[in-house]
Amino acid sequence: MKAAVYHGPNKLEIADLPEPQPGPGTVKVKVGFNGICGTDLHEYYAGPIFVPTEPHPLTGQVMPLTMGHEFAGTITDVGAGVTGFAPGDRVAIEPIYRCGHCAPCRAGNYNVCQQIGFHGLMCDGGMAEYTVVPVDMLHKLPDNVSLQLGALVEPMSVAYHAATLGDVGAGDTAVVFGAGPIGIGLWFALRGKGLESVYVAEPSPTRRAAIEALGAQTLDPTQVDVPAFIADVTGGRGADAAFDAAGVAPAIEAATASVGSRRPTISVAIYEKPLTTPLLNLVMNESRIQGSLCYTSADFEAVIALMADGVYDTTGWVTTIGIDDVIDEGFEALHAGRKMKVLIDPAI
Repeated sequence: MKAAVYHGPNKLEIADLPEPQPGPGTVKVKVGFNGICGTDLHEYYAGPIFVPTEPHPLTGQVMPLTMGHEFAGTITDVGAGVTGFAPGDRVAIEPIYRCGHCAPCRAGNYNVCQQIGFHGLMCDGGMAEYTVVPVDMLHKLPDNVSLQLGALVEPMSVAYHAATLGDVGAGDTAVVFGAGPIGIGLWFALRGKGLESVYVAEPSPTRRAAIEALGAQTLDPTQVDVPAFIADVTGGRGADAAFDAAGVAPAIEAATASVGSRRPTISVAIYEKPLTTPLLNLVMNESRIQGSLCYTSADFEAVIALMADGVYDTTGWVTTIGIDDVIDEGFEALHAGRKMKVLIDPAI
């Protein structure tokens, strides 16, 4: 089978590998689509960062490995002891490995497991025709949710988890900074939670146009004083929640200046450069910054339910390519900003 194997920075090989076979408690999945994540880009251009150079404590695997942690597919075979799933089931994969015994795991917060691992980063993943995953990673897809949408459940769950931490609902106002895939996911999630007043701040005309085409209200932060605008539209109250999906200092500064008293700024970005936290904004407003990492199974199920209800739309921001084009039309195109979200179809 074809697989995209990571050997280090700028070294991704399309290799011909044997098909994996399921063991006890696992299933073999024929991958329908696998998304390229921002984390994958970081690994390709600057890694290894999360990809282990020593055996990972939960997976035991080490580089080189097959990338891909955002994927959906169809079960073709099941290992011993697997119940509740059968060949032919269409599934999205929640790719977290967790230890089960650290303090966060015992509290039910396995998304911050102290030994966390990811299928496709700490072991062979979904940028391949087939992969084998533990049964506890599986989420069945309804008949009206395509495998293309299924491959987006993982990144959309990242956004949904952050939206939930914002503690907002119908009648509230939210502002999202960044209109990349996670920013788009936040907009979908907040709309799915009943918010009508959701503003998306994004300096890129291309990204603004993409999310505007979905129905979003956008702000160009190079032309608009976003905190002043939010204060005006809320009658001075401020946003009920702000979300930073941009990962740059101006965004976090504007976000903390946009929220109302005792309301949160949710950070769901990776910061490549050190930030000076705007503590004065927080102190004078009694507001806070809340970090958001990954998702749980509840987020996956919520996103799948919203997809079944028709909330999510891939028009204009999702592109599909074949696995042989993963470098030029995938990693390079995303890195250059020519595309927003790329799904790999290993069958083409």
